[in-house]
Amino acid sequence: MRDYELVLIISPEIAEEDVPSAIDKVSQFIAGRGGVVESVNRWGRRKLAYSIQRHLEGNYVVTQFRLDPDQVAGLETSLGLAEEVIRHLVVRTDED
Repeated sequence: MRDYELVLIISPEIAEEDVPSAIDKVSQFIAGRGGVVESVNRWGRRKLAYSIQRHLEGNYVVTQFRLDPDQVAGLETSLGLAEEVIRHLVVRTDED
């Protein structure tokens, strides 16, 4: 298992009270692949540098997790299919 960081931008069309459930859904994607979520840091709603899918704002979330490297591609596929996630980036943070 390796350490990763996931940065998500959740659609601003999601109501504020529904953002935690969208974050839990992403955590379930990770846990479903045998990963462990170590921390979730919610940055809140911020203005985007450029329009993404006609949105000018988004809810930023940074998640630290551990996952088998073979499972990362499947995680990224699931994130790409999730309607509430408008952009994501997975970065490996451990040194090898």
